[in-house]
Amino acid sequence: MTVTAEAVWQDIERIRKQAPLVHNITNYVVMNTTANALLSIGASPVMAHAVEEVAQMTGIASSLVVNIGTLSNPWVQAMAAAMKAAAERQIPVILDPVGVGATAYRTQTADTLMAVTAPAVIRGNASEIIALMVSDAQTKGVDATAAAESAVTAGQALSARAGSTVCISGETDYIIGADEVLTIANGHPLMPRVTGLGCTASALCGAFAAINPSPVQATAHAMATMGIAGEMAAQTADGPATLQTAFLDSLYRMQKDDVVRLLRAGTLP
Repeated sequence: MTVTAEAVWQDIERIRKQAPLVHNITNYVVMNTTANALLSIGASPVMAHAVEEVAQMTGIASSLVVNIGTLSNPWVQAMAAAMKAAAERQIPVILDPVGVGATAYRTQTADTLMAVTAPAVIRGNASEIIALMVSDAQTKGVDATAAAESAVTAGQALSARAGSTVCISGETDYIIGADEVLTIANGHPLMPRVTGLGCTASALCGAFAAINPSPVQATAHAMATMGIAGEMAAQTADGPATLQTAFLDSLYRMQKDDVVRLLRAGTLP
């Protein structure tokens, strides 16, 4: 499989036309950022986390994004209930294992949630993906301490074990399916200076997975869109604050010519 500008653009158009409802159980730090990103690309975000309503909310959504950034026991219960409802409805689940490896609780929570149902997509940085496969791996909070390419082998093992598409974010993004590894080299060095853009990538994966039945394609197209928007934003940004605003505007303004001009995609041999 190859990632083409035409296919990326077709998915962007589908999102803008269909406005899929993306249910996010995400962390306090990024709710506003990820909701605005979903609105900017054309999707419809909802952020419900009460255990009393998550299953019903998942029942009307087109995809579910579970982000474990700010954990508490009631939220873990809600995440599990929502994932069970998503499995029953056969809608895609995107799991963002934020900070896995930093504490035993985070690692145990990720394992518990993956036992509820196999996520369609697991998206994390290199350290998080390694920590899901290596019991004594350590992360530095939510920051990666390993380069993305160093996690490809762990990502392939995780994909095989979980039955999920695995996305490793970094300077180059690696999207790992059952028998392929796609690469996206878009993005800008200023992007890691803005809190929540990794979580935003997971939210965008939810939007693309809602309209594209191939988790590998959906994830690759989401990461390409994310990186292209970052590059467009960096052209006018003076720093992290203006990048964040320009990033949202770039998602909203993105046209086919931008994708054709900027997309840098490939495959690993």
